[in-house]
Amino acid sequence: MWQEENILLPIGTGGEWDLKFFTYGTKILCQNTKASQSKFFPPLQKVMLPPNSFQGKVAFITGGGTGLGKGMATVLSSLGAQCVIVSRNIDVLKATAEQISSQTGNKVHAVQCDVRDPGMVQNAVSELIKVAGHPDVVINNAAGNFISPTERLSPNAWKTITDIVLNGTAYVTLEIGKQLIKAQKGAAFLAITTIYAESGSGFVVPSSSAKAGVEAMSKSLAAEWARYGMRFNIIQPGPIKTKGAFSRLDPTGEFEKEMITRIPCGRLGTVEELANLAAFLCSDYASWISGAVIRFDGGEEAFISGEFNNLSKVSKEQWDIIEGLIRKTKGS
Repeated sequence: MWQEENILLPIGTGGEWDLKFFTYGTKILCQNTKASQSKFFPPLQKVMLPPNSFQGKVAFITGGGTGLGKGMATVLSSLGAQCVIVSRNIDVLKATAEQISSQTGNKVHAVQCDVRDPGMVQNAVSELIKVAGHPDVVINNAAGNFISPTERLSPNAWKTITDIVLNGTAYVTLEIGKQLIKAQKGAAFLAITTIYAESGSGFVVPSSSAKAGVEAMSKSLAAEWARYGMRFNIIQPGPIKTKGAFSRLDPTGEFEKEMITRIPCGRLGTVEELANLAAFLCSDYASWISGAVIRFDGGEEAFISGEFNNLSKVSKEQWDIIEGLIRKTKGS
């Protein structure tokens, strides 16, 4: 939900995972506000899978220079993968590639690509195969989003978001998929969408529409391309606080506390948790998972979907009064 074009904390490299890999200088990019129940749901600050789980494998991550993309690339690299990260900003990509490589000791390749351009996608995939080989993991993470009343949207605003999210994902998936089919090689594909891809949401209609299309495409290909050895899965993140996303979707910061009130686990998600889930779904441990949509939101969707869930705000004393009134009710 909040992953577009973000900044992320780097992640560990193996054995005893060092907490320094989960900080950005002295700042931990995590939630600023928590509900009391969050103490029951602490985020683990370590990589989940065994060391070398991706040894000898190649991972291709769009939007890999910042945010969730950087987080997933770091985890995969720390587990042995040779990563190829792509986005529009080559300077940011190169800095990220160098940072991850210095932490993990594994090569990370930076390839400039605007996923909206089929020609650039084709060139990026050719470069991927040239420098690293055919991928074992493909993560479609590149996205764009902003809040706006729908009546204020121009055709260009609509096109900008849908070109990145839906068309960009399609271009990457089709180009890599065709190359894999020719090479007779399978791969695990993962798309990062959002919880409102399923429910819809006002004020982010282009994103909602495009992400829904990505989910339909992923589930369709899970059925069609399994015969070629390809798996397709989806993660729907809820609110994960990263710099780029919150600057566009909560620029004043006033909605963060309200967000947490509707998350049963009482806190925002962390990049590390998302990266661990992504790594699992792309690993051999998940070889029988395909066509799945994993909601990753601390229970937010379940809470906002329930007709009476806001009654959690009612105090014990108020319940005593309500119970007394109900007991006095006669007839139907």
